[in-house]
Amino acid sequence: MTSFKHAAKMLGIGLAVAAIATGCASAKRAGQMATPAAAPAAGAGAAAAPMAKAGEIYTVVRGDCLWCISEQSNIYGNPYKWPLIFKANKDQIRDADLIYPGQALTIDRDASAAAIETAIQHAKTRGAWSVGPVEASDTAFLSRSM
Repeated sequence: MTSFKHAAKMLGIGLAVAAIATGCASAKRAGQMATPAAAPAAGAGAAAAPMAKAGEIYTVVRGDCLWCISEQSNIYGNPYKWPLIFKANKDQIRDADLIYPGQALTIDRDASAAAIETAIQHAKTRGAWSVGPVEASDTAFLSRSM
């Protein structure tokens, strides 16, 4: 009985991770961008936006993940820069693996070259995405000054 419960739990976790990964992989559309003063309400229709400027806001839509947001050409054009978004929004993102539709995320446009390199290095060495406990490497990344 215990091994059945364990197997069912592991299957459920695996399906959740697969659903997140699938949603992220299918999120190949322009995100919602706005300046803080003109940020759209949660649930507003997705619209293509010009290049983001310092302090702009991205509104998370269903299927998004930090990797997907970061790879968009009007954000960073590089998925490995996702930790910049994570750090800029550490007050509202507890776990980098979990973001939610309607969240208004600040896009850091003023990151130094050193901060960008640190973010990319973290993204490349962090390990696999997983739902559950916050990764120790993410906690360490957030505590570094850049």
